[in-house]
Amino acid sequence: MALAVFAVSCSGGKADPDKEDWIQLFNGKDLTGWDFKITRHALNENYNNTVRVEDGILKACYDQYDNFNGEFTHIFYEEKFSYYKLRVEYRFTGNQVKGGPGWAIRNSGAMIHAQSAASMGIDQPFPTSIEVQYLGGLSDGGERSTANLCTPGTNVEMYGELFTQHCTNSDSKTYDGDQWVMVEALVYGDSLIAHVVEGDTVLSYQKPQLDERDPLYNDMLQHFGSKIIHEGYIALQGESHPVEFRKVELLDLKGCTDPKALNYKSYYIKSDNSRCIYK
Repeated sequence: MALAVFAVSCSGGKADPDKEDWIQLFNGKDLTGWDFKITRHALNENYNNTVRVEDGILKACYDQYDNFNGEFTHIFYEEKFSYYKLRVEYRFTGNQVKGGPGWAIRNSGAMIHAQSAASMGIDQPFPTSIEVQYLGGLSDGGERSTANLCTPGTNVEMYGELFTQHCTNSDSKTYDGDQWVMVEALVYGDSLIAHVVEGDTVLSYQKPQLDERDPLYNDMLQHFGSKIIHEGYIALQGESHPVEFRKVELLDLKGCTDPKALNYKSYYIKSDNSRCIYK
């Protein structure tokens, strides 16, 4: 999929499309730089030892639960971003905890342009955000795409029209079993967001915005400062099925990507989706 975007990769005062300064959001050792919020529990209260780092892997675990009762988990990075490329490697393991909803089997995600962890209500199940939904196949021969779009408290524009349905499937293939899957989100403020699975662009949309129908709309309008969302936090999700993350890294494009600040002719993503360059 060819995508025209307003983005560049640069270093210092000179553009250098061959240089990528990736930030390792997860250090492979501990939760430095991360907060988490579990529904009905205070910020960073690790109910049933749900959030763990073991053997270099960041995990949402449910082996200490007798029954799941809506304790949805979101693990937030401490900084917010606007223009960036997020790369996550994830996999699902084992079985869903007893009491988990059927739709949450092998279901997780990366919430982008999210409200802050501290601003979530004690009983709030999901942050207002744009979700890059991670789904695992059910090994039943059926199709189940990943890197789908879900919109808790939000909407987007797609094909020039406002899209108000909660979830939209991508064009990805199905990934069965406990295999690792790499998903990237290419985020250009409110101009363009694209989902990329193993190098293939599978979904794109524009203008993430608050949903006026949502009960939290007025609070979120004050929180974000506008109806159109151009920046926010990143959160990894646990929804009752054990999920692991072994790589969470980000290429920050802020400062290089504002078309108002640049003399440009055109911007584009290289065919291998490795970087954004301009000419």
